[in-house]
Amino acid sequence: MWSTVKYGGLATAGVLGAMAGTHALRRLGSHVVWPASPDELADEDFALLERDPATTVTTSDGVRLNVRVCGPDRPKVTVIFAHGFCNAMESFHFQRRDLEPLWGARTRMVFYDQRGHGRSGLSPARNCTVGQLGRDLVDVVAQCAPRGPLVLVGHSMGGMAVLSAARQFPELFDARVRGVALLSTTAFGITSSGVTQLLRLPVADSLRFAVATSPELVQLSRETAKRILNPVLHASSFYGDVSPTLSRFTTAMIDSTPMETIAHFLQPLTVHDERAALPALAPLPALVLGGSHDLIIPFRNSRVLAEDLPDADLIRVTDAAHMVHLQYPELVNIALDRLLVRSGTAGRRRVANA
Repeated sequence: MWSTVKYGGLATAGVLGAMAGTHALRRLGSHVVWPASPDELADEDFALLERDPATTVTTSDGVRLNVRVCGPDRPKVTVIFAHGFCNAMESFHFQRRDLEPLWGARTRMVFYDQRGHGRSGLSPARNCTVGQLGRDLVDVVAQCAPRGPLVLVGHSMGGMAVLSAARQFPELFDARVRGVALLSTTAFGITSSGVTQLLRLPVADSLRFAVATSPELVQLSRETAKRILNPVLHASSFYGDVSPTLSRFTTAMIDSTPMETIAHFLQPLTVHDERAALPALAPLPALVLGGSHDLIIPFRNSRVLAEDLPDADLIRVTDAAHMVHLQYPELVNIALDRLLVRSGTAGRRRVANA
């Protein structure tokens, strides 16, 4: 049981109390190995998304979101991708790389950095909530895809944003959304299982206090948080053989997340509950996908989520952890393609043209 930490002395005392739990994570992280064979991703161009046309979406509270768009101005369907906590739009690199030639000129893809992540603007602490993420997603829709069918893809926190949008704007989902993909995510209970039990309220409180007080405490908090969060995020990102290049790419993406963003989102993520969104999603074709070795959001959360979505494909990737769309992009892309076919909007060109 976590004890409440009084503000005083080092504000990171509550964070330090969590470090004992990282020893188990280091052992779990030993399941991630670099293959002995040559690194097949050594020459991968992970800057692909940076060359897509850029735009900026200004949210309802004035935060500027970095957006990249790929595809025609008048598509048959627009697919919007929302990334996870401590990630950026580049986490969907392989979806951007492989789905454009698969789907052709009938499909538009929109990628954006969530508030406080990637190249998007920082957010006031009061607006670092799952509810606001849902409103941000709807702002992206309004400014980048104001008409036509939509398919929404969310990974982890991005999946929570999709659920939040459905709860707050059911009329949008009824009128325009044709399908949803919920990858490695959950509607509620993020701290009731998995290693996220390490990130309970006293830890979040200590980090937020450090951020709010002084640059010295922010820096101390940053280093302490990395000692706690990095084993969590590394051990939960991949399972089994993984490309060293992919591992470094993911680590760099995580490390680039501002400390303020980490501190402000921790507590809202632990208490989020978007089960009220499920009736708006129930009529839609859905993809619910997760990894068997996901330590952040265990697969049982995906199973519970799918139980309330009658038209859901539930896929368990047996050798994957939390970043399943990066480690097994071919499988995830096949599942996303099937979702578009089921939604009646697009998919494989040989199916669409049949």
